[in-house]
Amino acid sequence: MAATVNEERLPRLLALVPYLQARPGISVADAAADFGVTDAQLRRDLTLLWMCGLPGHGPGDLIDLSFEGETVSVVFDAGMSRPLRLTAEEALAVVVALRTLAETPGLADTDAVQRALAKVEAVAGGAVADDTVAVELDHTERLLPVLQRAVDDKKALRLRYYTASRDETTERTIDPVRVFEADSQSYVEAWCRRVEGMRVFRVDRIENVVQLDEPSSVPADVQLRDLSEGVFQPAAEHLLVGLRLGRAYAWVADYYSTEDVTEEGDQLRVSLRVADPGWVRALVLGSAGQVEVLSPDWLAEGVRAEAARALDAYAAK
Repeated sequence: MAATVNEERLPRLLALVPYLQARPGISVADAAADFGVTDAQLRRDLTLLWMCGLPGHGPGDLIDLSFEGETVSVVFDAGMSRPLRLTAEEALAVVVALRTLAETPGLADTDAVQRALAKVEAVAGGAVADDTVAVELDHTERLLPVLQRAVDDKKALRLRYYTASRDETTERTIDPVRVFEADSQSYVEAWCRRVEGMRVFRVDRIENVVQLDEPSSVPADVQLRDLSEGVFQPAAEHLLVGLRLGRAYAWVADYYSTEDVTEEGDQLRVSLRVADPGWVRALVLGSAGQVEVLSPDWLAEGVRAEAARALDAYAAK
């Protein structure tokens, strides 16, 4: 309610001084009626204006009004009678802010922003040319407001998502529950209707997102992921994988939660649990021989076969 009152009051305060200057000695009752407020509210507005003015806030700087009786007059307007003129720097700052709003999908009424932008550029009188500034938001920054709004409004989302571990892009409908940041990455946690389970999606891997008109529908018994130990938390049902890591890939043992780490010369032998074997395949095939799958056997054979097919295809060229 306070925000609504402030939004209504500020335009009235800005309009009061020029209004009163054009009507010296107008009655408080008539002025209140013109602005659609009570006499008491108008007097509160006039009292607030009495404390506003130019930098310095001393005698001769503040707006001076006379309204002790039934009429009101402006004694000193502190320059509020002059039309607003933006400097080039002020106009540029406003234009950047408005163009940022315009570039952020779902954050504001685009038509209203464009109208405001046109007015500011007109007021600037050519001080800010069309090619003076171009605003282009980072992909994640563009998506975060849309995702957060869907969470706040409890709306479903349709998104196109790239899964790096399987190197595939899928279309999904999700019911977002929260947006969070961890390890310098932004994520949205949601009920995924495609797999009928809770999933965490990295925002920078969301290629496109559209808010649906339908409300989100999250089962009542779902549990949010405990992030105290990081985004990915191994579970007993995840596949236990054994890897041999070369020196260049020793970081894997530090970055991911492991169950066992053994030094073998300048190499490491590690055991860790993974939710998706596709992640292991991608890691090994991109490591140039620095990562080897030791177990389970079926995964090791699958990776060797895939690597052999890739070499055959390369040799055929």
